[in-house]
Amino acid sequence: MQNAMTNYDVIILGAGAAGLMCAATAARRGRRVLVLEKANKVGKKILMSGGGRCNFTNYSVEPENYIANNPHFCKSALSRYTPWDFIALVERYGIDYEERKHGQLFCRNSAKEILAMLLGECEQAGVDIKTHCEITAVKTLNADAALLTDNAAVYQVDCAVKGLSVSCQSLVVASGALSIPTLGGSGIGYDIARQFALPVTECRAGLVPLMFSDFMKPICERLSGLALEVEVACRGQAFTENLLFTHRGLSGPVILQISNYWQAGDAISIDLLPERDASVWLLAAKQKQGKNRLNTLLNKHLAKALVNELQALWWPKLAASPLAEFSDKHLQAIGEQLNNWCLKPSASEGYRTAEVTLGGVDTHSISSKTLEAKQQPGLYFIGEVLDVSGHLGGFNFQWAWASGYSAGQFV
Repeated sequence: MQNAMTNYDVIILGAGAAGLMCAATAARRGRRVLVLEKANKVGKKILMSGGGRCNFTNYSVEPENYIANNPHFCKSALSRYTPWDFIALVERYGIDYEERKHGQLFCRNSAKEILAMLLGECEQAGVDIKTHCEITAVKTLNADAALLTDNAAVYQVDCAVKGLSVSCQSLVVASGALSIPTLGGSGIGYDIARQFALPVTECRAGLVPLMFSDFMKPICERLSGLALEVEVACRGQAFTENLLFTHRGLSGPVILQISNYWQAGDAISIDLLPERDASVWLLAAKQKQGKNRLNTLLNKHLAKALVNELQALWWPKLAASPLAEFSDKHLQAIGEQLNNWCLKPSASEGYRTAEVTLGGVDTHSISSKTLEAKQQPGLYFIGEVLDVSGHLGGFNFQWAWASGYSAGQFV
């Protein structure tokens, strides 16, 4: 026999970064809050992020660090809850952290400290958290209930646990998105949005390695494990960071960043020597170091294994020749390729390894102030399920904290 339905003020679907922040914020306002998580543990993505050190925010968070079809949407939440607010919380818990390049902040010890902090906040505020709760249905109890009384339950949530049906006045979807399904990623948030006639923009994998099926595949396999700092450009965007060759293609921070802009069929441009005009440099070297081989010159700036691969591609017949025997035109062409190596990835690695999902619940239908659906009272969306995706470097966590906090003020 089914148990009597338990009523809460707020039910949050998902115990990730955004969901836990929202839960603690709402409960501190005196709201009775339940968090439902389908996985066996909470905060799995927090624990694996940043190599287990959690890149929890960035000193320089701006709306320009986010990709969305509605670029102004994120401004309200980001201004309401800033990196300094989260840093203050981290410091209050005595968590030791460090700044890495580009303003990225990481735990010195373990991401477990960030999760413990969030769970501590929830426990102090009296939040109930249940794991192993896969949602089977979300129902509307009374479409007009929110208008009739402040205490009426509006939504019912059924779980794949014997007898568990719960109701609430405010339902918060913090279910994440499609990225890394092994950590709990799913499209349930999009299903709930569509159930209530909210549009969902086209989704694709973001912050993800790129793969090759042409001549580059064996090159990447041979260079697997090699990293170097380069500039990579695509669709008018460019980033300078480390590139990593893998047995499947290209990865590393710079590739993850550009993958947010790359689309199937696009080429990417890699500047292997971003600090110099390679054509001018090579022509000058020909005049001053004409007896040296080109690979000898390049080995001082690039890994020998990479230079060997470039030599096989661009100057195989002159491999044993001194610079003096290269024509100016040939050297200039090699220099241009060093600064603009155009490659065409065949695909990304997809959601299996993607750190974020680009696209999501269309934010034109969501209040930027409260995160509530404009045409569906009491239904809120926060975090990655929305069409807001940050660059690599702590920006997605800051969006989780900011959107969770903002919704927590109003649920």
